[in-house]
Amino acid sequence: MEDFLAQYCAASAARDFDTMMKAVAQDAVLVSPLSGRAVFRGHDDLRILLTAVYSALSDSSWEAPIGTGDRRVVIGHAKIGPVQLTDAMIIDLDADGRIRRFGPHLRPWLALTLVAVRLLPTMLRHPAVMRRSMQTPDRT
Repeated sequence: MEDFLAQYCAASAARDFDTMMKAVAQDAVLVSPLSGRAVFRGHDDLRILLTAVYSALSDSSWEAPIGTGDRRVVIGHAKIGPVQLTDAMIIDLDADGRIRRFGPHLRPWLALTLVAVRLLPTMLRHPAVMRRSMQTPDRT
């Protein structure tokens, strides 16, 4: 089985969005760390969101994944402006090994705030994506 999680981590750090998205399942979901309600669903919406996220970051890197089977945790490090950001992301994999669910947990608070400030203008250019993310009543 291809290691799609390793592919995703390497491609996101390199800002290779085409390769990054090949590691993501067509029906994948991402639970927003910025909102207790927003859930981004589907390959197209996730491409817009993830491209915006990784375009806003610099010095991105990932530690080796923790776990086996279909649930893993990866620790990421990056900078948003001058502030260091850490992400403890819970990843669920589908039967083919592609990412089917992202559960990012960002810290510290200042970095999370800067991510929100940097993403808002980009995501507002995609109102349908934002509307769909907020129409989901559950966090999946």
